[in-house]
Amino acid sequence: MKHAAEAVRIPRLSERERSEILAAYEANAYKPFWTDAKGWTQAGGRIATRLGAAGEDGLRPSDYPLPDFEAGKHAALAEADVRLSALAVLYARDARGGRIDPRRLSKLLTPTLYLPSAPEVLATLQAAPDAGVALAAYNPPHEGYRRLKAKLVEIRQHLDDTPLVRIPTGPALKLGMRDARVPLVRARLGLGPSEEPVFDRSTVTALVEFQKKAGIPATGILSTQTLAALGTPAAERGEQDIVAQMERWRWLPPELGASHIMVNVPEFRVRVMRDGQLIHETRAIVGKPESATPIFSHKMDHVIVNPSWYVPPSILKKEFLPGLAADPDYAARRGYVVTRTKGGGISVRQPPGERNALGWIKFMFPNEHAVYLHDTPNRRLFATERRAYSHGCVRVENPFALADVVLGSEWTQERLKRLIGSGERRINLPQPFAIHLVYNTHVVGADGKLTVFDDLYGFHRLVRQALEQRG
Repeated sequence: MKHAAEAVRIPRLSERERSEILAAYEANAYKPFWTDAKGWTQAGGRIATRLGAAGEDGLRPSDYPLPDFEAGKHAALAEADVRLSALAVLYARDARGGRIDPRRLSKLLTPTLYLPSAPEVLATLQAAPDAGVALAAYNPPHEGYRRLKAKLVEIRQHLDDTPLVRIPTGPALKLGMRDARVPLVRARLGLGPSEEPVFDRSTVTALVEFQKKAGIPATGILSTQTLAALGTPAAERGEQDIVAQMERWRWLPPELGASHIMVNVPEFRVRVMRDGQLIHETRAIVGKPESATPIFSHKMDHVIVNPSWYVPPSILKKEFLPGLAADPDYAARRGYVVTRTKGGGISVRQPPGERNALGWIKFMFPNEHAVYLHDTPNRRLFATERRAYSHGCVRVENPFALADVVLGSEWTQERLKRLIGSGERRINLPQPFAIHLVYNTHVVGADGKLTVFDDLYGFHRLVRQALEQRG
């Protein structure tokens, strides 16, 4: 039992998981799961093979070091058996997103991780016809993930394709500064030589583009972070980007829902899927960088036609309270209603109407962030390319077409529009509709082409850095 306790002592497994693994062996009368007198059984061998191929899914094989043992040595075999169980549990949890905690990166990254328990993993592997296939199945089953996995293989075939110019360390460089390293920086960015070693406008512009692609702050300043990125081959950076995007797919539930809404925030796009087919697509407006749209999954359960808009605390504090202090009629003259709350504060409401900030309809999935999808009276903003204008909610371009999809045949667009102006009305969905607010900056199409969207809030950079630091 002492050797077994040592075998489960893997750093990223909690005491609970270690205890559960040992309890599984106790319940099995301490008989092995994956070994016999000769070494690995067929199931054990397939688990070991899958652990060795962890890199195929953007995981690190070095996180799952297989134990060494000699066939015929009972104690060594028993310890190897327990260690393989522990490594399999760790792999399964990592495959489901257990490597990093999104909430530690940002309070706006709040997906529900579906991390399997140790007993669940061990029972699944023991019952499976192919334990290796069963272990691999803990990785996301979604088409978007599978395409990224294929792209990862492609990128790794060209890891050494970029000759690098090595740039010495030194002070940060800003526009107009002179430095002997400027010719090297220009060469690394693919620019021609300049007459003077001046960090000029063309160098800054090229550096900003590089910083955007590298997922670091696009300041145009040659900082320590930028210097490190310049020292990383483009293909290797591309590999890191794909792995970070694959990690965010692990934040989604294994089952997205036969019918579901996918809001890809960096793409400013809303899609509705049914049985794997796209049935509706529209442009969206998302949160400004200072009031970012959160990333999570939920269930939409009702819509409200002719909604009132309750001014959120941030806008109340920034705009309304100073306005009311200067002019008691500040809100009323703008069409808002002010009421006193029980706690002595105030609530400001914008009644339904054509100027209402939510437009004529909003789509509700009650959540900790108090965000939702809604209409808007300011539709001209949909014509812009970088549509980050909201306070966190998602505005949709054609909300009644979306309502037509989620409410079913009973509520057509025509019937809904007849309600406009007739007072606030709640309509429950026939059944809850899964909705996923995602942050997919790297998307591989059916043709294998990679499309990269701007890292609007820096979330991609945070994930990539967290994975690199953990490694």
